[in-house]
Amino acid sequence: MTGTAQKLISAAEQTRARQAMYARRKRVNRVALALSLAAMVFGVFWLVWILWETVRLGLGGLSLALFTEMTPPPNEVGGISNAIFGSFVMVLMATFIGTPIGIMAGVYLAEYDPRGWLASVTRFVNDILLSAPSIVIGLFVYAVVVARFRSFSGYAGIVALALIVIPVVIRTTENMLVLVPASLREAAYALGAPKWRVITLVTLRAARAGVITGVLLAVARIAGETAPLLFTALNNQFWNSDLSKPMASLPVTIFKFAMSPYENWQQLAWAGVFLITVTVLGLNILARVLTRQK
Repeated sequence: MTGTAQKLISAAEQTRARQAMYARRKRVNRVALALSLAAMVFGVFWLVWILWETVRLGLGGLSLALFTEMTPPPNEVGGISNAIFGSFVMVLMATFIGTPIGIMAGVYLAEYDPRGWLASVTRFVNDILLSAPSIVIGLFVYAVVVARFRSFSGYAGIVALALIVIPVVIRTTENMLVLVPASLREAAYALGAPKWRVITLVTLRAARAGVITGVLLAVARIAGETAPLLFTALNNQFWNSDLSKPMASLPVTIFKFAMSPYENWQQLAWAGVFLITVTVLGLNILARVLTRQK
């Protein structure tokens, strides 16, 4: 009888201990959930506020002159067509240069030599470029290109932006290819497909949504970069399609106009911010539509 009572007491104590542990875990879970929701609400609040101010102040500056006229003198009517053209050309060329290099490097790291010394060095350098401030890249290109040729130019701006694109595309491409199941590669090899065909028709196709998303992330990042262009392409108040000369860009024009005391320049700056925001949002939506599973 005494042994049975001791067993009952021990079972009751174990039950109370489990209940206490369960209650403690529930309290910790509630605290963690509350902190996570608070952090989400805090971030969404500022995001919504920024977007609201961008739409409210940017829509007022939209007009036909914005896309057809060049940057005006103070207190005169004009647009930012030269800045839009300059940004479009430099972002397009930088993406055209940086994307193939980034994808090929990511393919090498994921498919050919994932554990070799060259892959380790490449990842280390890539991490440095990812974490490096864009102004450092701008100063590097200034020293290598601008100072050597003694002239600011659109080419220098393209090089600076391409150096920002490459590490982003490398990281996303490698990560997406690593997530592709090995069984897909094995099935392709079993059918006698060479490695290059397996990569192009199987792994890259399976990871295309992630790769495209990485490219768009890179485009979204360089679309709003100001510091590298201040040291490379500088700015130009007039229309210029010669990449060997200083070229206007939206971020630099926004920076210049937003810091000015003139109301028309400030309105054009908000209109430029609105254009960049809508463009990046549209690119992301287009990528989701084109890469959705059919």
